[in-house]
Amino acid sequence: MVAAGLGLWRKTEWRGAPVLPMQRMSVAILIPIHNEDPAAVFGNAAALLEDLAAKKAAEGFSLYVLSDTRDEAIAQREWQAFQLLQMEQASRFEIFYRRRAENTDRKTGNIADWVTGWGARHEAMLVLDADSLMSADAVLAMREVLATDPGLGLVQTWPRILRAEGMFARVQQFVTSAHGWLLARGLQAWTGGSANYWGHNAIIRTRAFAAAAGLPHLCSRITRRETLIMSHDFVEAAMLRRAGWRVRFLPEIDGSYEETPTSLMDHIQRDRRWCRGNLQHLRLLAARGLHPVSRFHLLQGAVSYLLAPVWLVLMAIWAVPHMSEMPLGVDGAPPAPMLVEGFGSGGGLLLVAVLLMLLGPKLVSVTSILLSGRAKEFGGVGTFLAAALAEIAISVIYAPILMVQQVLSVITATVSARDIWAAQRRGGGEQSWAVLLRFHLPETLLGATAVIGIGLGVVTPWLAPIALSLVLAVPLSWLSDRRTTMLASPEDLSLPEIARRAGTARARYATGLLAAPRYAVAAE
Repeated sequence: MVAAGLGLWRKTEWRGAPVLPMQRMSVAILIPIHNEDPAAVFGNAAALLEDLAAKKAAEGFSLYVLSDTRDEAIAQREWQAFQLLQMEQASRFEIFYRRRAENTDRKTGNIADWVTGWGARHEAMLVLDADSLMSADAVLAMREVLATDPGLGLVQTWPRILRAEGMFARVQQFVTSAHGWLLARGLQAWTGGSANYWGHNAIIRTRAFAAAAGLPHLCSRITRRETLIMSHDFVEAAMLRRAGWRVRFLPEIDGSYEETPTSLMDHIQRDRRWCRGNLQHLRLLAARGLHPVSRFHLLQGAVSYLLAPVWLVLMAIWAVPHMSEMPLGVDGAPPAPMLVEGFGSGGGLLLVAVLLMLLGPKLVSVTSILLSGRAKEFGGVGTFLAAALAEIAISVIYAPILMVQQVLSVITATVSARDIWAAQRRGGGEQSWAVLLRFHLPETLLGATAVIGIGLGVVTPWLAPIALSLVLAVPLSWLSDRRTTMLASPEDLSLPEIARRAGTARARYATGLLAAPRYAVAAE
């Protein structure tokens, strides 16, 4: 039995790990799920197992599907999909399915239950999400790196996005393919052995995780009750590093994929969970023994959300030229007004500086892709440049909506203890106009107020594009879910072999579940 985690505030020391031949390192493939589509989950799992078998590399791998599903109908289909997978692959792999009676601590507790109950059987665990897809080559490369480096506790890959169909999702996919590699290489260069963990598509030394990464609860500042650390992955990486284990990010390992929320609304709902979890990290910055780079990861994640209110305040200052007028009189002298002239005079330089800061990295990556000849992977130079310009335009249009929603997320995370965890909608599906209007009412009202202010001459016309984006938040949100073929990425134009295999397997499991007999499955 593997020892349970030792908690956040207790430091442990690394005493070394044996160097194992790659083929002898036992790896558990973990797929924690909660109310997911069984055909998609088990289809992706089947594709990975088939790929490993085709590479004659099945030895040492076991699959564990760890269900926290609350919906009995979905749980029944999970069990049926598990039996189908057993029939296909049980001769080559150990395959397990466990459904918890209580989903205590959600994904964190799900993984912790496995570590304390079954972890001792395996030197390493490959943690996947429900929408993760990895090729055998990627998994074998990760296992080799971990097996041959005794001081390494975790290897994180760079997941690319697959199966994006809606316009907003395709923007995310294009950004990841065209610009994400630059960020990934930069992260790899400066983080070294103190990289971060994103909770999936990573391989972890089980003994290191069990000894160093057990998470405590935090005391809620609102309810004074214990609360779960929601963005657990950042903290787990920091705790591994604190205990002396290196954490590496290896973007050069190809064959790691994930999906992304289909629509703007789905993206925002996921982002709310991330916001609350990242703001929790501010309370962990003073934890004893953390590596400086780990502290930076925790701080940077929180600041990325706290900047949204700063941007909104700057927008307000730029919007109303006279709002910064203030008395500066001394010893009875009359006040001297100071006016902010929108983006006029010196404000124009500030605007240029902001645009360079936001667009500079994208221009660098676009230039690099053109000079290296990689544009052909995106359909050619013309197609790539058109897609790059379209991505910038779409991102600019949606940026004000995301800014306002992030401000609301920060406020909600600060003043509310309401449970915001929900199963992610991975397949999309059209939302009604009433739902969209209710969801985007704050942006719509703020945008309408700005438009009226511009018409009355009390708000600078420089804010017109932002105001228009906000007032059109509802139709833009509806448009974000529309299917499109624009913004092609290399993964679209040359579908990876593992994705082809997964598509076939997912269709096979969807058909098999329709024909399978239905019966209940109890939680264990």
